[in-house]
Amino acid sequence: MNVLLLWVGAGLGTVLLAEALVARYEVLVYGAGWRTPTSRLPEGVPYARGAAPHTPPGAYLVYLDGIGKRRVRDSRDGGMLVAALISKAPELRVLGQVQPYSPLARALVDRPVWAWLRRHVGLLLFLHNVMQIFVAADHRYRPLYNRAIGGQIATQLRLAGYRRGSGIPVVLLSYSGGAQVATGAVEALHAQLQAPLLLITLGGFHNGANDLAHAEHLHQLTSANDHIEQVGTWIFPRRRRLWRNSGWNRAVRSGKITVHRLDPATHVGPLSYISPTARLPDGRTHLDRTTDTVIALVRSRVEAGPPPTAPDTPQMR
Repeated sequence: MNVLLLWVGAGLGTVLLAEALVARYEVLVYGAGWRTPTSRLPEGVPYARGAAPHTPPGAYLVYLDGIGKRRVRDSRDGGMLVAALISKAPELRVLGQVQPYSPLARALVDRPVWAWLRRHVGLLLFLHNVMQIFVAADHRYRPLYNRAIGGQIATQLRLAGYRRGSGIPVVLLSYSGGAQVATGAVEALHAQLQAPLLLITLGGFHNGANDLAHAEHLHQLTSANDHIEQVGTWIFPRRRRLWRNSGWNRAVRSGKITVHRLDPATHVGPLSYISPTARLPDGRTHLDRTTDTVIALVRSRVEAGPPPTAPDTPQMR
């Protein structure tokens, strides 16, 4: 029995080491300029859904899924959250195709090796994306990763019709580890699009290091039963109050973070935030409540109009 456990431990350690090395590969290739992110989508996949292209939308909403994201079309819930948002808020133009765990914007299951692994060792697909979160959080790779994913989102927004300086809000809705990517994309999106940025995290798992100065606001949708998000606040020191100068704590002090409780939802499983079966006392499902909350936050921002422009300050001579 001890020998078996030793072999299992050694095998798992080898897999983790290999994944840690592979996870760094894409961001290093991107940084070296050896390959550029792709912007093409599979045939039949639109750059955005919802509001018609010829009609200015109320807002553009980019959905950044958790570690279950492996290709353009899929998501952890089979697309139910995105579909519900489009159905209940037809004024939004929604993008769900961004690959948050690929700096080169390559869908994981479209690669031959990963296609084989998906059939034989499906757990490795999730492990790969978990490792990508930690690469994105690593101070050595974070600037490159943020620039790569921020550029990918900006490109997809342009292809979906967004015009720099239009003033139309861009909402980054992120689930779980997608929050690391969303907070990291703020600087690149501000630089490339000059867009008003609203962030909504759902069970957000992130390290709190990214600068949120150019985000208008961040709405944190969470639950007392979301133990995975709680683990994130424990393992990442910059999420704690003692690290006063972290991007997260600066945003907290400036009043940019608003917490919304979605108890008793859990991070995953039959009681998750996006469960279509778990019901609340008012009869709504968890999916209904999450959808309604997101739409209310987006519409509130749209109805508020553009933020007041700060007066020009004289330059020091």
